[in-house]
Amino acid sequence: MKKTVNFVLLLSILLFGASCTVSEISAVKEKSYLVKRIDEPLQIDANWDKSVWQDIKPLTLGFYMGEKPEYFPTVKAKLAYDNDNIYVIFKVDDKYVKAVAESYNEPVCLDSCVEFFFTPGERIADGYFNLEANCAGTILMYHQLERGVKAKPMSEAKLDQIEIAHSMPGLVKEEIKTPITWTLEYRLPLSILESHSALTKPKSGAKWKANFYKCADNTSNPHWLTWSYVDKPQPDFHRPEYFGTLIFE
Repeated sequence: MKKTVNFVLLLSILLFGASCTVSEISAVKEKSYLVKRIDEPLQIDANWDKSVWQDIKPLTLGFYMGEKPEYFPTVKAKLAYDNDNIYVIFKVDDKYVKAVAESYNEPVCLDSCVEFFFTPGERIADGYFNLEANCAGTILMYHQLERGVKAKPMSEAKLDQIEIAHSMPGLVKEEIKTPITWTLEYRLPLSILESHSALTKPKSGAKWKANFYKCADNTSNPHWLTWSYVDKPQPDFHRPEYFGTLIFE
């Protein structure tokens, strides 16, 4: 009888501990971010420290896919919006930095690259945009239903409307192996999204689904970092089912 009681007690402890662990992990994985509204157009200059950004909390890319990199970059981002635009700025404490892609829709993911994947609403079945930029400001942007399904690149005319600035002086063809901090900022006009997808206009209480990534596939320190956790063993950013939530103020 004593053995039975002890077994039941041990089983209860194990089950309780397991449930707590699952709950704690779920809490960590469920990401959301409040997108602040601004009243005046933002000057795009890649200045992380300018006054408008100082009052906005950053999100941090704390998860990784694949093997943990030997050097783990510190990556933060901030977002804001007005009636016509989404504003995004990244700050990256990096190492082994490289940027060779120089034309629209070249594979910038091979370079030191930050990425914003988003569905402009809550229905990921409507597809998503992937906006990727290397540290030299070269952009790739597509809309697709899922990886490679009805994938449509954004036209040069539309990409020309994305105002972008970066702290790096230009392309980095010789890898920078020493620590360096770089920033990248852009203004994304809502108007270029409307012909590709249903659009929930940003306003108080509106929600979008999104994830943020950092990669550097063809550097000597390849890595695949994420904001919202992606439960896949191999690197794959095209997983909208793991998007977090952007909540507009």
